[in-house]
Amino acid sequence: MTHPLLRIRSLALYIAVWLAVAALHVTVLWTSHEIAWQWAVPDALIFNAIFAALGFGLWFTCKYISIERIILLRTLENHLVSAAFTAAIWLAVSYTVMTQVFEPSEPYRAFLRASVVWRGMLGLMFYFVIISLYYVYIFSAKLNERLLRESELKALVKEAELRSLKFQLNPHFIFNSLNSLNSLTLSDPERASEMTVKLGDYLRTTLSRTDKQKSTLGEELDSARLYIDIEKVRFGDKIDYREDIGSNCLDLAVPSMIIQPLLENAIKHGVYESLAKVTIKVTARKNGRFLKLDVENNFDPEAVPREGDGIGLRNVRERLEKMYNRFNLVDIENSGDSFSVKLMIPLEEN
Repeated sequence: MTHPLLRIRSLALYIAVWLAVAALHVTVLWTSHEIAWQWAVPDALIFNAIFAALGFGLWFTCKYISIERIILLRTLENHLVSAAFTAAIWLAVSYTVMTQVFEPSEPYRAFLRASVVWRGMLGLMFYFVIISLYYVYIFSAKLNERLLRESELKALVKEAELRSLKFQLNPHFIFNSLNSLNSLTLSDPERASEMTVKLGDYLRTTLSRTDKQKSTLGEELDSARLYIDIEKVRFGDKIDYREDIGSNCLDLAVPSMIIQPLLENAIKHGVYESLAKVTIKVTARKNGRFLKLDVENNFDPEAVPREGDGIGLRNVRERLEKMYNRFNLVDIENSGDSFSVKLMIPLEEN
């Protein structure tokens, strides 16, 4: 921890305070003790300048006598000894300068001798005021440092949680894709080969962004199209994929892999359960300080719902909550024959 007075603004304030004390000192000597100006001004400047210099060094006393490491009574004893020693040095140096350098008159010499006691008490007061301010600074700096460390730790914990949530997605998706490949290998080897190539392209694209918590909407849509291409190998014309994207949305930052789980959910509960064509539509619009992202699909209301663990939607909800510290960013609507997941993604302020 550096000396607080090594900062220009702090040093300027320190000097200004001592100049104000010196001005008050002159006023008191002139009005209350009837000391002539030619002696009152040097008296105030010398005594206060010397203690100001000593006060600068008291920082190291506060660094050495730590209240956190020493019991309060022992700390007080140490500071009383230090205060007496500091006041003694201050008086000795100041009196020597005033008597040897300025060669004062006898009335002023008499005043100097008579003022030893109250000057000593003043020196003790100066000492404790200065060390109190130093301790306040030390405690404030340590508190800020502790808060910063806690903030950094919370950020690291949140980052780890987000990574854990994100890493759930690829194994989940790969597991489902491998199951499909296994089926196609037996029934349609040619389509299985095509799906393998597309799956490789998809994984190469998404894994290159594994360490990024955010991507642009344009990048996410590119990944979404690759994913749909993979699923179209299995389902063919049953999937009708559409996009309605605002022209000012493609460069906006969104959480990585935020669309793919929603598409996977739409295929699982729409395409799997329907014999007819299923339309999956991704809509994006900028809405004030939010990006409104909507993934909608129709489904057969008479079909038997597929059971699932809901990893995709739960993952999306948890990631948004942790990234933005908000709990109202996901809205799910089921109208009976269509299913929609609406995301409100806060936009980064430039």
